[in-house]
Amino acid sequence: MGKSGKKKKEVIKFGTDGWRAVIGDTYTYENVQVAAQAIAEYVKTHKNDAKRKSGRGVVALGYDTRFQSDKFAELAACVLAANGVKVILANGPTPTPAVSYLIQRKGLTGGVMITASHNPPQYNGIKYKAYYAGSAGSDIIEKIESRLRKSAVKTMLFDEAIEKRKIVIEDMRPAHKAFLRSYLNMSLLKRSPLKVLVDIMYGTGDDYIAGMLAGTRVKVTTMHTEANTSFGGINPEPIEKNLRELIRETKRGRFDIGVATDGDADRVGAASPDGRIISSHTIMALILLHFVEDKGYRGEVVKTISGSTLLDRICQKHRLKMHETPVGFKYVAELMMTRNVLIGGEESGGIGFKGYMPERDGTLSAILLLEMMAHRRKGILQILKDVEEVYGKFRYGRIDTHYPEDKKARLIPALKKKHLKKILGKDVACVKSYDGIKLIRSDDSWLLLRLSGTEPILRIYAEASSDKEVARLLAFGKKVANNI
Repeated sequence: MGKSGKKKKEVIKFGTDGWRAVIGDTYTYENVQVAAQAIAEYVKTHKNDAKRKSGRGVVALGYDTRFQSDKFAELAACVLAANGVKVILANGPTPTPAVSYLIQRKGLTGGVMITASHNPPQYNGIKYKAYYAGSAGSDIIEKIESRLRKSAVKTMLFDEAIEKRKIVIEDMRPAHKAFLRSYLNMSLLKRSPLKVLVDIMYGTGDDYIAGMLAGTRVKVTTMHTEANTSFGGINPEPIEKNLRELIRETKRGRFDIGVATDGDADRVGAASPDGRIISSHTIMALILLHFVEDKGYRGEVVKTISGSTLLDRICQKHRLKMHETPVGFKYVAELMMTRNVLIGGEESGGIGFKGYMPERDGTLSAILLLEMMAHRRKGILQILKDVEEVYGKFRYGRIDTHYPEDKKARLIPALKKKHLKKILGKDVACVKSYDGIKLIRSDDSWLLLRLSGTEPILRIYAEASSDKEVARLLAFGKKVANNI
């Protein structure tokens, strides 16, 4: 779990979705307390942002299934409590959306989630959720970061905080599940004989989908539900390389569909019965079509710069306004609070919905796919075929490659200066550089290079009409980056 000898005081930096670091290296008891102290000071200053007086100065605190997440959560809770911030602490591993829903339901000042989401097992982290029950925007994060190490950490004993009711332990999941049931068409699902395989990825999704569909005709089989802090040797991110067992078993077991939720259950992945991955872009597009065509909903759509052109095509056909943001659900959330957004999502499988809260929910996303299949009385393969016939073929790929810190500062400026005119024989029709560099070719295929804000990683994304062309674009992007 990383070296644990000398104490370190590296900068605690919140990226697109929180602070993440290696356990025992930078992610230490001391640094978690430092982060919690900064959050406590922010909460005390902004406690009146909460919607209800009863929720002012109160924070929800949840945690995932990672190594010592429960201990890190207790440490953070004790710091918050010692600073006069009341804490509602989860009674066990809890999905991030359940923490956010508690903020919304009780009008709390905010929430803290101890999780590294989809990062490798050796990582842990902290997400801060704002009073509006969504990812904290840059303005809030900057205020929290400005308070890091500005004052000494205050803390108190856990048992004392419990006794004085400065920390209250609560199961956040039942109310969240009840809301999800009210959002879904449960009567339709009750009479739909679907066979579904669910991969929990050793995360907090636990019995969510199986429990919510109990009593319906949907037959649910779950996998990877047991506790495993190494996540079975994979990252708990619902993308193809981590879902190979789900893909294989969905085909072998003749399931109608396979679905997965990530480590803190705010993202979704899916597999088709012919043994292929259904990309997160496609999942979002399918749910958008379900909302518009099956339910008659209207509204605007938000995608990030790494989002699929398929969404643009759907919006054009149905005359829906499309917004594009930098990567990070916090940017999607900002628009969901100020615009009539029907659906908003990101490439990593995090999708938010109108009538909910400005937050992602992997469980809701997964069941909405089932609801679409039930409504149309079609298998997912036929639905995908129908979409392809109307909108064309869209294939997507992404590779994450190690990229030295000394080269990171040079990459994007060099690509902006270089101005590639052609990629693999096709003209570059458009360049977007507000988050990395996105090069869009004349046939709408594209290549995007982005640097991770929390790791020495370069992310290379591509979309084209065939898997072969996607592979060529990714290889080209890697070559260009390595030559900088």
